[in-house]
Amino acid sequence: MEDNRGNDREDIFSKRVKAGKRTYFFDVKSTRSNDYYLIITESKRRVNGDSFSYEKHKIFLYKEDFGKFIEALQGAVDHVKTDLLPDFDFSQFDEEEESEYDDELKWD
Repeated sequence: MEDNRGNDREDIFSKRVKAGKRTYFFDVKSTRSNDYYLIITESKRRVNGDSFSYEKHKIFLYKEDFGKFIEALQGAVDHVKTDLLPDFDFSQFDEEEESEYDDELKWD
């Protein structure tokens, strides 16, 4: 059973990032006390015979953790780019892909 607490919170900002078979959503929401938090959702479409479903994973990130999260994420990305794959051309991924699904609805 999925926990739907917080779904009634106001959406302040939303950004969708299509990444191959996955889509990432970055949603800023507000609390009842007018505070803000970020929800990062990974959504992957799964085919089940003639139908499909979405597998989702969410991270709730609160303002007091923004700096630590960004620092750790940047450190991990830099490690991959600099130490593990120094000769790889990551610029090939810089262009946004256009898709026939760009107007598809967000699945909460």
